[in-house]
Amino acid sequence: MYGIIATWRMAKEGVELADQMLKNGEVSGKAIEAAIKAVEDFPYYKSVGYGGLPNEEQIVELDAGYMDGDTMSVGALGAIKDFANPISIAKKLSEEKVNNVLVGAGAEKYAREMKFEEKEMLTDRAKAFYRKRKKELDKELKPYDGHDTVGMVCLDTAGTVTAATSTSGLFMKRSGRVGDSPIVGSGFYADSQVGGATATGLGEDLMKGCISYEIVRLMVEGLTPQAACEKAVTDLDRKLREKRGEAGDLSVVAMNCKGEFGCATNIGGFSFSVATKDQEPVVYLVTREEDGHCSFREADQEWLEEYMRVRMAPVEES
Repeated sequence: MYGIIATWRMAKEGVELADQMLKNGEVSGKAIEAAIKAVEDFPYYKSVGYGGLPNEEQIVELDAGYMDGDTMSVGALGAIKDFANPISIAKKLSEEKVNNVLVGAGAEKYAREMKFEEKEMLTDRAKAFYRKRKKELDKELKPYDGHDTVGMVCLDTAGTVTAATSTSGLFMKRSGRVGDSPIVGSGFYADSQVGGATATGLGEDLMKGCISYEIVRLMVEGLTPQAACEKAVTDLDRKLREKRGEAGDLSVVAMNCKGEFGCATNIGGFSFSVATKDQEPVVYLVTREEDGHCSFREADQEWLEEYMRVRMAPVEES
């Protein structure tokens, strides 16, 4: 068995690439890295990599994380600027015995020493989005709901499970802000004996539940990936509302060591991409019921075409 699951439609092409690699016997770590790089390199996805939207100072700061479920090795970085593929840097960090999590200038120094590609990550399109949003806010800059992290879980034919994330975080976030994405146990978690999980949404709230670790823990107890995802999201959503009066966006996907997968969300409009030995690459749209149960259906061609049309439409500044 093999498979890969990822948050959002934007991961579709990366999932297709990884699917072919896994079919040919490639290891999980290389397949998941290639899949996430495909998202990072595409300039029309404005929440990941090249073309990602900037912070309040109009600087693109990127976060990424990687975990090997065989060894529990972890690599992560936060608030890194002007490097093309944060996921590759995070994966390299996972090979180090110590200093596995680096941020800001330290992460950039390491990336430079390791000869990773340096690149201006702020595109003209992202600058236009920034100017448009600045005018709409009438000079009062604050983060808005733009936090579509790409997170993936991958299983190869040898049974290795990996999990990884990459994001530019909240649009117009404070300089140096780091969300859940590079935080092991929150944004991602993998254990090859069990499976893996990854999250997307409002990092400040996802971290409060260590939600990716919680999903894997629930799978250890015997829950299916679907049941584990639903319980973790429902429980955290309820707790946040009881204690704080509200809950931010919480969306997750998971895959176990058998290639079974699941998803859950507390919002409308969540989608995910998946492929397994028995399932050709597909994008699913998720629907959440009042009781927290989530169902999903395959996205039709019209939806897929509209998705890309919206993301590639010219930015019209007022």
